[in-house]
Amino acid sequence: MTDRDIALLLADAADGVEIGIAPYQAVIRGGRRRRARRWALATAAALVITGTSGTLALASLRDGNGVEVAPAVSQKPTVPSTPEERHVYEPQRTALAMGTYRDKPWRAAIEVWGAPRDKAEADKQLAAMTDLGLEPAGGRKAAALIGKTSFFVTRAYGDARPQQVMFNTEAKQDTLVGTDMEAAATRLGTSGESSGRLVIGEVAKTAQHVTCHWKDGTSTVAGKINANHDIYTEDPVIRSVDGYPGANWFVCVAPAGTSYESAEVTK
Repeated sequence: MTDRDIALLLADAADGVEIGIAPYQAVIRGGRRRRARRWALATAAALVITGTSGTLALASLRDGNGVEVAPAVSQKPTVPSTPEERHVYEPQRTALAMGTYRDKPWRAAIEVWGAPRDKAEADKQLAAMTDLGLEPAGGRKAAALIGKTSFFVTRAYGDARPQQVMFNTEAKQDTLVGTDMEAAATRLGTSGESSGRLVIGEVAKTAQHVTCHWKDGTSTVAGKINANHDIYTEDPVIRSVDGYPGANWFVCVAPAGTSYESAEVTK
């Protein structure tokens, strides 16, 4: 099989994705666009992506004019190795929303802790969580953290220490799809009037709008924003979270005098 034959086979497998200097990137784009065909793409890519060391060995290819192009040099992806690189002791934190209620600031955030690899790492991680007033889903048992990622959604009001609202410890994060969602309603401040006014939840990456319905019959729509959006906002938004690839997170705030009724993905 000639270089030209291989290039044509790759282009056909990727459903017309243009094969250029870095065919590996083109195959990845095609695989993401048509996930149902990922095995077909992998089979075609195997013709030029080979090597027992795990690195990419790309065959020389020619462009549409028959001119040989240099193969892309690629290396094995760097896998975080130290606990610090894996965020075992210091989590990845993302601000979800913040605002003011009765002249005091409130804020909602999420932090994602990397998986400890052994008992020593787990002991140190549990101590770091405890220092922040956090308790993982498995309780204060370091052994239950080994090989698992933990997340905590927290709410804070005024100068008080953040309190965990939603949390879990799991070996593999779930990936939400379609209209899948999970949500929790909590207080905006400390008064009874603020009960059920702050709604925090997770939705599929594809969700563009989440509608929060309130008990007074009104509703609020949270829209998806990009990573560059101002975090200092009371706007209802859906945003991505560092260290949490399986879902995006949203926040809605109920108007004064009402509280949470339900929520749904509406786009």
